[in-house]
Amino acid sequence: MDADKFKGQMHSLAYGTAMEAAARDYYKMKVEEEEAAKAANKFSEVDLEDLENDDELEQLHRERLMKLKVEQEKRQELNRKGHGEYREIEEAEFLTEVTGTDLVVCHFYHTEFERCRIVDKHLKALAPKYFETKFVKISAPDAPFFVAKLQVQVLPCLVLFKNGVAFDRIVGFEEFKSRDDFDTNSVEKRLLAAEILKKKVKTEDDSDDEDFDNGPRRILGALQQTRDSEDEDSDFSDEE
Repeated sequence: MDADKFKGQMHSLAYGTAMEAAARDYYKMKVEEEEAAKAANKFSEVDLEDLENDDELEQLHRERLMKLKVEQEKRQELNRKGHGEYREIEEAEFLTEVTGTDLVVCHFYHTEFERCRIVDKHLKALAPKYFETKFVKISAPDAPFFVAKLQVQVLPCLVLFKNGVAFDRIVGFEEFKSRDDFDTNSVEKRLLAAEILKKKVKTEDDSDDEDFDNGPRRILGALQQTRDSEDEDSDFSDEE
């Protein structure tokens, strides 16, 4: 036999055998892929059907909707109480404003003091961010009774109320290194440390069950640093 012809036949045979083996492997691979795809589709269909009839999932969905409803109702109630914005109040409104909700930041200010305007800027930025806390301001010269009761002498003065009780205050800019250029973040950190700010709106289950009608009595009985004499004059000063 011609050697070159023999080599050519053997090469053709080997190539044909290799192609046949490759074809078998390719066919096997495609069959396995199709079977895997069918199995996956079958499982998906079963899973979806099971989910549609899953009582536990439906219960979780109902509970989630109920929670969202409660949170929305709570937010609407806080909105009716003046939350979400920085507002000015008058002396006649003071008791109602600070006892009618759990968390209140009240700024005693004077219109002629520049530092009071700086505080206004920061509180205005924080009010919509911390919706569960009420932010208000009151003119100190126009609220002599509560200025005396709370012993407000240096302005600006932030008095913090929790459940109608004054428990903390920020006087002047001493806590901010007596500088005028501190940022809102500095005020935010101070108020967070005092726990007057909470990022999550409280649900109805967490609300205080005390009758708000007792608010005026509680605040007058628990005001901190009461003066020895109510008729003692307050000399306001704008801290330099």
